[in-house]
Amino acid sequence: MALSGYKSMWLFAMFDLPVTTKVARREYTRFRTFLLNEGFQRLQFSIYVRYCANEEAANLFRQRIRKRLPPAGNIRLVAVTDRQFGKMEVFLGQNKLKPEGTPDQLLLF
Repeated sequence: MALSGYKSMWLFAMFDLPVTTKVARREYTRFRTFLLNEGFQRLQFSIYVRYCANEEAANLFRQRIRKRLPPAGNIRLVAVTDRQFGKMEVFLGQNKLKPEGTPDQLLLF
C-alpha cells in the first residue's frame, strides 16, 4: 500500500549550537549523534531531516528531541508533507538537482 503524499511528513531539525568551548562542542556532537541515531539524515549543515509515515510519528520524534535538547543554542522543528517536500527546488551552484526521495523502507524504532 502506497503512503499518501499528503499524510506522510518530513520532519526538519534545524539548529545553531555554540561550539566555542570544549563542553559546548561535546553538547553539539551529542545532539547531532542523537539525531543520526534517530534516523535523521543531514540535508545541509545543521539541517537534518527525517521521513515519517504520518503526523503522529512526526510528533513522537518531536517529543524525543524535546527530551534531548542541549542546554544552549537555537533549535527549530518543522514538518512538511511529502508532497511539499517533493516540490523543493535544490541547486548545486547553477545546476538543478532533484530533492531527496522517499525512503524505500521505513525505519523501525
